[in-house]
Amino acid sequence: MIEAAKIWNEPNNKSHWDPNLDPEWDLFAQMTRLAGQAIAAENGGLTRVLGGMSPIDPHFVRRLESKGVLDHVDVVAIHGFPLDWNLWMIDEWPDKVEEIRAVTDKPIWITEVGVSSFGSEEVQAWGVKKTADLLIGKVPRIHWYSLYDLPKTWEATTRHKEAEGSSYYRHFHMGLLREDGTPKPGLEVYADYAAEMGLCQWFHFEDHRLDDAVAWMKRLGVKHLRTGLSWADSFRPDALAWFDRQMEALADFEVTVTFCFTPEHRGIEPHHTSPPQVAEEFAEFCAQMVRRYAPSRPAARPLAATG
Repeated sequence: MIEAAKIWNEPNNKSHWDPNLDPEWDLFAQMTRLAGQAIAAENGGLTRVLGGMSPIDPHFVRRLESKGVLDHVDVVAIHGFPLDWNLWMIDEWPDKVEEIRAVTDKPIWITEVGVSSFGSEEVQAWGVKKTADLLIGKVPRIHWYSLYDLPKTWEATTRHKEAEGSSYYRHFHMGLLREDGTPKPGLEVYADYAAEMGLCQWFHFEDHRLDDAVAWMKRLGVKHLRTGLSWADSFRPDALAWFDRQMEALADFEVTVTFCFTPEHRGIEPHHTSPPQVAEEFAEFCAQMVRRYAPSRPAARPLAATG
């Protein structure tokens, strides 16, 4: 079942939101307020999550609060990769959580945390245990990124691609399983924490890994999964058939579903990081997905008095 709807992904990361088009995040704030309202109108009991910050930045939280965004979300999410992309040490994780806790009374979820095997699979295995030891019990949700390595024939969803140097290629080594589906040493370590530390696994359109991923997650004992439904993909032929297949396959997990990625023809500029031309269109996409996959259930009728 869907336990939460996440609005966008890493909005303060230029790989996922273009700051040149929206330098003060005014357009993002408008879009998020509308999306939060639309989700609540469809299902008032569904948890609304503000897209995970990366970098972790309390000033960004204050900025969005000043624009009324936090009135329309229930949870603030953060992402961190201290051994790969962040300029802080892994032992600072609890301090990073406290930095955000100091500026909001919203619950904090960590919806992406990971360590790549780019340099060493053994380092990744150590990173799984270290992360679990540092974070389990500190926040209500943790999602390890990710189950699978990104296939080398695909592109990572970043802004500058290979121009990012080794930072770009680390995207292809974040999985606990290699591209061919064989386990890395980190998978066995992760299995000890799977019930308390969920997974984040993005599935591409008509992803061939879906069924195997479900089998692995059930074998590991994963309870909580974060994934996405792409607004851009919704314009592909047979998009709803794929969305239905994906969400049906994931029905046994507590799913946080992320709504993001601007369709090229609906952006101010033709790129997935662009603010939409019409913010209401993104809000309607969110509403449509909630109606389809997380509809509000009517309250149970009280039992009639007898005797």
